[in-house]
Amino acid sequence: MEPAHTDPAHTNPVPTDQVAALRRFNRYFTRRIGALDDHYLGQDRPLGEARLLFEIGDGVSLRELRSRLALDAGYLSRMAKTLEAQGMVRISVHPHDNRLRTVELTPAGRTEVKEQNRRADALAAGLLSGLTDTQRTDLTAALATTRRLLRLAAITVTLVDGHAPDARACLDAYAADIEARFPEGFDKSDLVRPEEVSGDAGAFFVAYEEGRPVGCGALRRLSSGVGEIRHVWVHPEARRLGLARRILAELEQAAMERQLTTVRLDTHATLTEAQAMYRACGYQEIPAYDDHVYASHWFEKRLRRGAPTAPATPTAPATPTAPSP
Repeated sequence: MEPAHTDPAHTNPVPTDQVAALRRFNRYFTRRIGALDDHYLGQDRPLGEARLLFEIGDGVSLRELRSRLALDAGYLSRMAKTLEAQGMVRISVHPHDNRLRTVELTPAGRTEVKEQNRRADALAAGLLSGLTDTQRTDLTAALATTRRLLRLAAITVTLVDGHAPDARACLDAYAADIEARFPEGFDKSDLVRPEEVSGDAGAFFVAYEEGRPVGCGALRRLSSGVGEIRHVWVHPEARRLGLARRILAELEQAAMERQLTTVRLDTHATLTEAQAMYRACGYQEIPAYDDHVYASHWFEKRLRRGAPTAPATPTAPATPTAPSP
């Protein structure tokens, strides 16, 4: 049986003033951009339909749209049929999979999306025009930070069995990533075995963004009281969010739940960004504790209950997080 587990990033209750601040911003922003208007951007449709037209782009399956926009299947189907009846889109069966329906813009739909983009650009420019150059720079930087942190907040880091398909898929992606980075290449036989990172023996975490695996990390027991962290990896599209630190915090929490008081890890000479992250998270470089063929730096951290684990988010955009052996 897996030990009880909670996400360190969500163990503390959120202060009510922070909840109120986010809700206040949401109310202001949705009103300011006209999201509440049935004629979004002055066109003859609400925001939901306008966004759906935008997302269809050059054509996409309804399944992909449902996943991308987190929409109820029935609601999406009704919107798509409404747009089809208006001559904006064309719905058909996927040519290679009759279980899938695809949707594409008609010429009328492409014309409307082009006008939608023109009006949206004009709205954004109008909002920014009342600011100085410095203020616009500050605002766009703040928006980038807001998007980064909201993405990180929405990602879940989940304990899975080492045999789980998502665990093995992440390890395959990790192996392909470091195969391209290591001058000597990478032998997949070096990956942890499922039984090493399951149950009492260890732990395997997969990070999910909108249902898609975007990162992983493994913990295995080395000896009494000592664990080893392996394969901390983040998908290229999810880097610079602080996700690697979230995964590292999960692994440290899992180590403490398994009565491990020390965690160790090693990393390759080329992975300088990983080395910097580990040092920033309280890891101390130590002499070699193994003869791992891909290792050139070895680290250790003593864990204490009640002490903070690896910080969930950096205070500034993180260095792109490459894989760590």
